[in-house]
Amino acid sequence: MADFLGSRTYCCFKCQNLVAYHDDIVSKDFQASNGRAFLFSHLMNVKEGAKEDRQLITGLHTVADVFCRDCGEELGWKYIKAYDETQKYKEGKFILGKFKITKGNG
Repeated sequence: MADFLGSRTYCCFKCQNLVAYHDDIVSKDFQASNGRAFLFSHLMNVKEGAKEDRQLITGLHTVADVFCRDCGEELGWKYIKAYDETQKYKEGKFILGKFKITKGNG
């Protein structure tokens, strides 16, 4: 198992629950409905909502909203399926709104 003691972390802005490591950021150049967002390869301590098709800026995707496992705050979504071939790289990855997370003490 990797040693993450020195790694920067991101937490739920509401309850400070650890949800992601900085090393899992794929891109910081994303947009959520309320501002900037980060694309992550992995999250932890979250739960997924129901899958639904959603029309996003980059086209139609099947997504599932993700929520903080501790407080239930909606933090972003997971890409389940991309219908456009150029968007397939997003499948299985997560979007978190920058305003929904805070840097942890890790």
